[in-house]
Formats: sequence, structure tokens, C-alpha cells
Amino acid sequence: MSFTDEEIERYARHLVLREVGGPGQQRLKAAHVLVVGAGGLGAPVSLYLAAAGVGRITLVDPDVVDRSNLQRQVIYAEDDLGRPKATASAARLTAMNPNVRAEGRVEALDAANADALVAGVDLVLDGTDNFAVRFAVNAACVRRGKPLVSGAIGRWTGQVGVFGRQPCYRCLVPEIPPDAETCVAVGVVGALAGVVGSMMALEAIKVVTGAGEPLAGRLLIYDALAGETRTVRIAGDPECAVCGGG
Repeated sequence: MSFTDEEIERYARHLVLREVGGPGQQRLKAAHVLVVGAGGLGAPVSLYLAAAGVGRITLVDPDVVDRSNLQRQVIYAEDDLGRPKATASAARLTAMNPNVRAEGRVEALDAANADALVAGVDLVLDGTDNFAVRFAVNAACVRRGKPLVSGAIGRWTGQVGVFGRQPCYRCLVPEIPPDAETCVAVGVVGALAGVVGSMMALEAIKVVTGAGEPLAGRLLIYDALAGETRTVRIAGDPECAVCGGG
């Protein structure tokens, strides 16, 4: 897979990186990534993946752009109000990097369609704040053998992890927490979405290119108020309803 002169100029800072270089950039160009949720985390995730040269990005989100989204969902502008997030974000990515094939799917991912959406991609990124969706994404990734980059934010705290067959996301969160909260209910500082979404994109780039050590089996927790991070290991749960014994 060769690069045009325009691509060589565009990706020049990647091409001189020893950990990426030409082979890594070719892997990015050949990759098909699924981004579940085109909101606070999906916005920076998809922007940075498109900028990095990921060849195909599919965005799945059933919602439309609301004015309250603009505080953190930096992929949208005032003119996008009322437009489906999936199609608006796909159009923005194509405008930013015409080498990227961006597809928006205006639908909700659930247990019924998760396998079909996950089957044809190389990597999945989930930035939703709905545990039913998270569980459906995780189960499909385990069944299909796809790596999953998962991120979450609330108030001033965010987290990022990379999951495979085991441990999977359900090893970390076996059941929906009884006190599960959303950003609508508890609030979130807008810039936190940029920090955590960028971390998710970085982990995806590492997984695709083979650079460094992805957060596989680990969870990075970022406390923005304290300006501190910590990383904890996630053990595979032999009793996990999704991957136990896998």
C-alpha cells in the first residue's frame, strides 16, 4: 500500500516516528474502526483517528446535536443543531481528511445488531454512558475476537482501558451498578472529554500500529481536580458471564 505525495506530507510527523513509520502508517490506512457514540468522547476520538489517517471510520449514534452538547462535543458547531450526530460527525471527518472514509449510522447499538456492526471492523471504541450499550458492545467484541478501547467520564474523573477476550469489560463491571449515573445527571467538565477521548484515540493507534504497550488488562484513572493518574490491573474473572474460562 503506497502513499500519495499529499499523504506523505500530511503524515510526516508519524512517518519519522520509529514506533510508527511507514509500516505503522500503512496499518492505520488499512484499518477499519468502529466508534460507538458520537458524543463527548466520540468527538475527540474520531477527530484524532481521522487526523491520524485511519482509513475507514464508522460512527454509530442515534441522537441529534443539542446545544448542551457544544460544551464538550467539539466536533460540532452551532449550524449542526438538530442534525443527526452520526452524519454530522462523518461529514466533519471527511472535510478534515478526504483520505478517510467516514460513515455515519443513525441507529442505536444494542444486543440485536452489535455483532453485525462489530464483525467487519478491526477495532472498537466505546465512549457511551449507557451500561446496556457497553455490555452489548463488549459481548460482541468477545464473540468476534475484536479489541475494545473503552472510556468513561463523569464530573472531573475519567478512565480508559483496553479489553480483549479476557479480561473483558464485564470482568471489570459484572452488573449494571445500582447507582449508575450519567453526565446529564451529575455534570462533566468539558475539557475532560478531550483528555480522555484523546487517550482512547492514542490507545487505538497503539493497538493498530503495534507501538508501545496498550492498556490491555489495565485501567487508567484520571482525576482532573487533583491532576493525578493511577493505573490498576484488571484480573480476568473465571465466573464472568461473557468471557469466563475463555
